[in-house]
Amino acid sequence: MKTGERSFNLKRLINYKCGISKEDDILPDRIMSYALSEGGTKGHLPDQEKMLLEYYRERGWDENGIPTDAKIEELSLTNSIVRD
Repeated sequence: MKTGERSFNLKRLINYKCGISKEDDILPDRIMSYALSEGGTKGHLPDQEKMLLEYYRERGWDENGIPTDAKIEELSLTNSIVRD
């Protein structure tokens, strides 16, 4: 599990270095514009900003979707060439 987490975070750091940012973390238009007509979420659309911030927090990333220094240290990625 830790190896997978390291790989995922390293990929995120590389993408950040390549210019990928929070603005690229979006849900498909269909999810953001099509409210269901039945069920528990009837008439509601997801709050993408709220969900994204929760996701980042769970991942150990900052509010911009970048792994925090603490997360990088935890995963022993401190010598990584992708972090300035």
